[in-house]
Amino acid sequence: MLQFTCEKALLKNAITVARKAVAQKSSIPALEGLLLRADTESLTVSGYNMQTGIQTKLDVNVVEPGEIVLPTGLFSDVVSNMPDDVISFHGDDRLMVRLTCGDADIKIQGLAAEEYPDLPEVEDEYGVSVQQRTLKEMIEQVSFAVSTNESRPVHTGALFEIGDGALTMVAVDGFRLAVRREPLEKMDGGPFSFVAPGSALGEVKNICKDDENDAEITLGKRHIQFTIGSTNLICRRLEGEFLDYRSAIPRKNPITVVADTRALISSIDRVSTVISEKLKSPIRCLFDHDKVLLAAKTATGDAKDVCPVDGDGGGLEIGFNNRYLMEALRYAPADSVRIELNTSVSPAVIVPVEGEEKFLYMVLPVRLKAN
Repeated sequence: MLQFTCEKALLKNAITVARKAVAQKSSIPALEGLLLRADTESLTVSGYNMQTGIQTKLDVNVVEPGEIVLPTGLFSDVVSNMPDDVISFHGDDRLMVRLTCGDADIKIQGLAAEEYPDLPEVEDEYGVSVQQRTLKEMIEQVSFAVSTNESRPVHTGALFEIGDGALTMVAVDGFRLAVRREPLEKMDGGPFSFVAPGSALGEVKNICKDDENDAEITLGKRHIQFTIGSTNLICRRLEGEFLDYRSAIPRKNPITVVADTRALISSIDRVSTVISEKLKSPIRCLFDHDKVLLAAKTATGDAKDVCPVDGDGGGLEIGFNNRYLMEALRYAPADSVRIELNTSVSPAVIVPVEGEEKFLYMVLPVRLKAN
């Protein structure tokens, strides 16, 4: 039966990573646990909820190879509360596991590994490599625009397009659209595209480190695999027709102003103080010559501010959801942004002044009532 020794910190980290994919409630009790499987050299810890699976491998001193399923919460708590030392793991034929570390000695009951469903195999049809730091940034800069509306399941994920020597990620939720593009050094199998669930991408972002090591993305017929260091995340592809985002973005806009990103965020923050979940109100933006006047009014009060900009808005008055406008600016990877406008009912397009080809954000306006 499974026996090994390893550093507490390594085991704790593996549990933290894999448990993100454990089913909260399942008709298969084993899926509410973590699968531990050791060969002669290493231990793999797996979590799986039939949609997303995470496997992370760690080097341990294997005394006897084997496999077992342990209850996630209990196993995590036991390991977390052990002294910072080497943990000895000893399973017996009755699926009872004994964990010892220093003077601590705890037993927990496991389940048979045969009850744990196999994670999907991802056929190596197409593949691409991207730096972990870059992938993490890209996910962060588009995932806030992923839809939470289940009526269009394909938009609850982000579109990945690999081709023309670049990776493009797109998210849309019916009110705004975010596009992030990054050149690629290598790709296998020609151009391809897929939609990855937003929930899985959140976990990919958490697993990625801020370094230049590569993450490998492998596309199969029904699943996608993200290989990040010693961790694999496998998720189901989202099927359906994703928005034709290129034709949805208007780029021949007659009005263009340039704003300092932080200054505009500060102005939006100030006028948003009177807006809350209960008392919603659009931010009224009046784009004038070299300035934009911002205002919001609710039952709790009204707020106004002025932010300097370069350019002439021609007196265009347009309303925006404060959060949608704020998120666009927070995630824009630039100190100054160009805002392209047309009419009070046309979408606004926001791009960095430098490096426009890397990031684009479109936000739909809110109809303003007459003063």
